[in-house]
Amino acid sequence: MTYESDLEGVLQTVVAEGDTLPVGAVIAHIGSGDDPGRPVSTAAKNDAGVRAVGEVPEREVNNGAASSPEVSPAEDSSGERVKASPLARRIASERGVDLHTVTGSGPGGRIVKADVLQSTAGQQPAQPPAGVTTAKGESTVVELSRTQQTIARRMAESKATIPHFALQSEVDMEACVALRSELKDAMPTHPAPTYNDMVVKACALALRELPRANSSYRDGRLQLHSRVNVGVAVAAEETLVVPTVFDAEEKSLGEIARETRALAARVREGTITPPELGGGTFTVSNLGMFGVASFTAIINPPQAAILSVGSLQARAIVRDNEILARHTMTVTLACDHRILYGADAARFLARIRELLEAPSALTL
Repeated sequence: MTYESDLEGVLQTVVAEGDTLPVGAVIAHIGSGDDPGRPVSTAAKNDAGVRAVGEVPEREVNNGAASSPEVSPAEDSSGERVKASPLARRIASERGVDLHTVTGSGPGGRIVKADVLQSTAGQQPAQPPAGVTTAKGESTVVELSRTQQTIARRMAESKATIPHFALQSEVDMEACVALRSELKDAMPTHPAPTYNDMVVKACALALRELPRANSSYRDGRLQLHSRVNVGVAVAAEETLVVPTVFDAEEKSLGEIARETRALAARVREGTITPPELGGGTFTVSNLGMFGVASFTAIINPPQAAILSVGSLQARAIVRDNEILARHTMTVTLACDHRILYGADAARFLARIRELLEAPSALTL
């Protein structure tokens, strides 16, 4: 998870990678540009340094927002000095706010981010200049949310830095259709597992058998993960969120079904928590419910691969020289070629197909 500093300077870590520290311990500080080794100030070193996630000292809390501990006087167009944090100055500049009109709630009357945001509360977002007409007509600027910005950055990073290749396979889902029908009849008061739940379970079992697909590429080395945590892409309002089913290979099909339903509900309600969105080692993305026959999703870095699931449809296939109507589904595996080579990926995808075509193993 990315945290934006409201101080300007050079970040210098003070502990080694992999060290374990108590909550609240300083792991880095921000130094001046002239001397990266010297902290901006003692307060900055103690209070503005990077901390454990969720740790915010009480003295930094002002009106419910964390503020910068370093007083940064800013000079406006009138030549007068205004005490404001760098982040507050940047937001004020972006929104056209005169800092002289803002009352600071920080130490010594310093203006912090929350003060600037409060001063602009209720204002209408900036609109393109009226009367400007182009061949595209009038344009409206839509600001991306922090989540959307993060998704955009990570997907651009994935396409730019990961050598993708994709494999596609047709899965005969007739046995899965029969299994789901049996489960619905056996437990009519319980929601039956979806086909996507079956795909998640099949992927988890295949990942356990072929651990190279359950790894990440880091600085020229592979990290093989001991846990199989399958992320399930969920479409929220104007964004895409991937909650995680942890230790999916150890859970029953029913447990996976209940967990994925609960996670999807929390995503749509906006109550999903950061721990539930992290730790994934593989991702399943399904657009079959929208009638999409097949597609190729973008790998969620630093994972090795992502499985795209198309729609399940009755199609005509040839078997034993006869044309039969069978329920089939197209799955596409996008892989990081630094981790999975063609043959490795083909074996992994073939194992997923085998488990779905003979799904009794999914119920064990």
